[in-house]
Amino acid sequence: MSTSISPLATPFPEMTTIAGVTLRVARARYKEWERTDLTFVELAPGTTVAGVLTQSKCPSPEVEWCRKALVLGEARALVVNAGNSNAFTGNRGREAVEAIAAQTAQALGCRPSDVFVASTGVIGVPLPIDKAQAGLAAAFVAPEADWRAAAETIGTTDTYPKGASATAVVDGRTITIAAIIKGSGMIAPDMATMLGFIFTDAAVEAPFLQAALSAANTRTFSCITVDGDTSTSDTVLAFATGAAGNTPLSGDESDGADAFRAALADVCRQLALLVVRDGEGATKLIEITVEGAESDRSAHRIAMSIANSPLVKTAIAGEDANWGRVVMAVGKAGEPAERDRLAIRFGATQVAEGGLAVTGYDEAPVAAHLKGQEVEIGVDLGLGDGRATVWTCDLTHGYISINADYRS
Repeated sequence: MSTSISPLATPFPEMTTIAGVTLRVARARYKEWERTDLTFVELAPGTTVAGVLTQSKCPSPEVEWCRKALVLGEARALVVNAGNSNAFTGNRGREAVEAIAAQTAQALGCRPSDVFVASTGVIGVPLPIDKAQAGLAAAFVAPEADWRAAAETIGTTDTYPKGASATAVVDGRTITIAAIIKGSGMIAPDMATMLGFIFTDAAVEAPFLQAALSAANTRTFSCITVDGDTSTSDTVLAFATGAAGNTPLSGDESDGADAFRAALADVCRQLALLVVRDGEGATKLIEITVEGAESDRSAHRIAMSIANSPLVKTAIAGEDANWGRVVMAVGKAGEPAERDRLAIRFGATQVAEGGLAVTGYDEAPVAAHLKGQEVEIGVDLGLGDGRATVWTCDLTHGYISINADYRS
């Protein structure tokens, strides 16, 4: 964790334990630092799992391992390493993942495929097997940790720990969802965002858990961007222990399925926004809503074009009401748009419509809006019913400083 906390940071929430989930942290010393950097989560027998993973064509061995293990839909453990992504490391990287899974499986008496592994940090350096094994041995006998300790342990350039929770009534029983996430840079996930782990005591069959997570992801993790760069390691995993004792959710017809979907989506949205608030060097959270597009997909692509524009992001950082940069980003998206139907607003102030600045446009309220920590940009294409909302942050000198010095 960075010692300089993001000005957009929010306090770590109060989060209850999840029956069937045991958290432990340890020092594997993947880097020269005096902090925990290995998180071990033991899951009760019968736990189901679902996940969304990076679309990068250069994924880490951990991503490849999880992708295969998810097919079985069962989980007994999660191991997360911080400080070394183990990506682009060839056979040595794969051997490290296999060694971690084997050691954990032996300790728990389960299959290696029941062990999920994730790593985050510098790309191109093989994860040292000896340090991983020593860290795991220490974690197995470590005292139980709380959610905050687990969230701090998985962080890298994060400036604050991130967690979220929600409850829902399912089959007459109150179920709880608790989750932690790490992410600050290299955020443009397409399917997931850096490393996020969601746990619930609800009983949920794996196929329905996957359907619910994928649906939630579409409107949360896949709607955030910090810098337009998709990580080699992006992973979000959801684990359901079944300890709440409800009749297992098997589909949308199950009692409480809608409530579970809503609670899961709420947690995912909370996590996604926490990541954007911790964007490297960020000073402003930016919400971009595009409506009037030919389709939701088209609206999403236009919104992400705006969100990923360095010119838009630096204008917001400088509190400059330069709406022409938004016009540029709409036009370059490659989606249907007509200049003379386009309307743009900043906050509640309409700044342009019909291809022109609005008559009597007064920049003062826009300038005042841009001085805040939360900025809204709205675009109406006037073409159809398509709509999307995405979130990003401004681009400052801080982003350059963090990433220029990342390996030192």
